Amino acid sequence: MTTIQIPGFVTFTIAIVVFFIGSGLNRTLAPLKRWNIPEAVTGGLVAALLTLSAYRFFDAEIVFDLAARDMLLLYFFTGIGLNARFSDLRAGGKPLVILLVLTLTYLLLQNLIAVASAAALDLPEGIAALLGSVSLIGGHGTTIAWAPLIANRFGLGNALEIGIASATLGLVIASLVGGPVARVLINRHHLSGQPAEPPSIGLPDKSATQRESSINHVNLLRTVLILNVAILIGFALDEIVAETGIKLPLFVVCLLVAIVMTNTIPRVFPHMFWPSRSRSLALVSDLSLNIFLAMSLMSMQLWTLGGLGPALVIVLGVQTIVAVLYMIFIVFPAMGRDYQAAVISAGFSGISLGATPTAIANMTAVTKAHGPAPTAFIILPLVSAFFIDIANALVIGFMVR
Repeated sequence: MTTIQIPGFVTFTIAIVVFFIGSGLNRTLAPLKRWNIPEAVTGGLVAALLTLSAYRFFDAEIVFDLAARDMLLLYFFTGIGLNARFSDLRAGGKPLVILLVLTLTYLLLQNLIAVASAAALDLPEGIAALLGSVSLIGGHGTTIAWAPLIANRFGLGNALEIGIASATLGLVIASLVGGPVARVLINRHHLSGQPAEPPSIGLPDKSATQRESSINHVNLLRTVLILNVAILIGFALDEIVAETGIKLPLFVVCLLVAIVMTNTIPRVFPHMFWPSRSRSLALVSDLSLNIFLAMSLMSMQLWTLGGLGPALVIVLGVQTIVAVLYMIFIVFPAMGRDYQAAVISAGFSGISLGATPTAIANMTAVTKAHGPAPTAFIILPLVSAFFIDIANALVIGFMVR
């Protein structure tokens, strides 16, 4: 087996090409656009299949340098924070609590399904946790963190491989089901966003007026500068938070810093340029998310899925069916049966099966086609990237004790 290392700059360039491949396929294959499959997902899966072919037929393992990916994630979530007004947060107070309760309930349900399925299929002890919230709600990061402990506790030598394969498959499924779920809900209930509301992420697919399309290099540079300042503060604050023993993802810290900044600085300096709800910020956020997602999907090592036996595929199939039913019949009604609820339902696929960026990508694809949903982009990342991680750690600890 030959390992081919792709340098960071080349990886970044390939990710752009991958996005355009996905964009072309979405234009050519109408169902992809109709079902709101993100362009980066389409292109990323094609690239992942190509790397799988190289692995299978040419004994070549392609490894991408993903250092730039983490920085793009910081830009993206900091941009969400800069768009967050306290008025939106107040309006999202009750929905935030409801979504948190729904997610915690689903966390328990997902693990019950994993335990019951593993018992029914007579799978080795310890696998249940890996096919539940460790890999699906937790994703690759949680899997890598917990797999050694599970391996030692249950004598499961391939715990990491099983967990990574499950998390990878979950990421793919989450990228594909969110858009179709939202389309079904939007069409069935005749929903749409508010066209007068400026986009929070990405520029809309439809043509804009001259006033709305005013964007130039000065505004872009101002926007990037403010994003960089927020991220630098986030880096400094993250070190302080880490010393207290509290463990938060860096992008959550940057998100919170940006929320505070956007609700204080414009009030103190009312004549200062601020990128909140601007097309320049929407453009930077869209670029960051799409390249991040393209890099994430094209770097997936799909050959690790070969370690999943038929029984494990069955478990993941059941998890997917339950997740989709939960989105349609539980999340959507509980969140209000409106357009925001449909967008959040699309994002819930990322919470339940994939990762927070996947959830945001699904919601972005929906809102670019049907209109903005600003509250959804505030409450879902807080639930998915903050509260649920704490609850998941407690549940996993109970399962593997």
